[in-house]
Amino acid sequence: MFELVAVGLALGAAQLNPGNFVDRVDNPYFPLTPGSTYRYVGSKDGKPAVDIFRVTSRTKTIEGVKATVVDDRLTLSGKLEEKTSDWYAQDKTGAVWYLGESTAELDSHGKVKNTTGSWQAGVNGALAGIYMPAHPRVGHGGRQEYYKGQAEDHFRVLSLKAKVSVPYITSTRALKTKEWTPLEPGAVDTKYYVRGIGTVLEKTVKGGRELSRLVAFRKG
Repeated sequence: MFELVAVGLALGAAQLNPGNFVDRVDNPYFPLTPGSTYRYVGSKDGKPAVDIFRVTSRTKTIEGVKATVVDDRLTLSGKLEEKTSDWYAQDKTGAVWYLGESTAELDSHGKVKNTTGSWQAGVNGALAGIYMPAHPRVGHGGRQEYYKGQAEDHFRVLSLKAKVSVPYITSTRALKTKEWTPLEPGAVDTKYYVRGIGTVLEKTVKGGRELSRLVAFRKG
């Protein structure tokens, strides 16, 4: 029941209640253990891409909730193009919430040229959303984030027994989701998550040609 209530909260029915959250993120499909580092290789905008996802020991308090800070660095054709800090927190049921991000697109000299997409729950009407349910089931979905005109991602669970193979791991019991946003009509991504690791594959299946595969993982 609480999980359904949580989704309702993410859609703006009420504010976050700090008393409903814990200090760790250990959802088996999206564990964020401080010190863990993920390395993804793929392509974006026709360029070879390397994405480093690092769970830090830092926290950020948002609407009274202590969120785990994750640093994300995207390199295209050998040049750092984007740097982002994402903020996640887990409630008592085990659902992982997405509370915002600070993102910056860099120019060829490494200077910030764009911060579009940055948002924080509780600021200028932005709302937190459920990033990973406590107990995913096929057909379950919701809004992962909301900042009108800049961050409006949605997801739906497609399978709990999906087959996936990336350089780091092969699994026949992956969680597969579909993601989309009304800000990019016609674009659809799929993501695969493996228990105990997290995201192992992300690819655009409609409206683009982006790909990101997990090639290395070090648990903190």
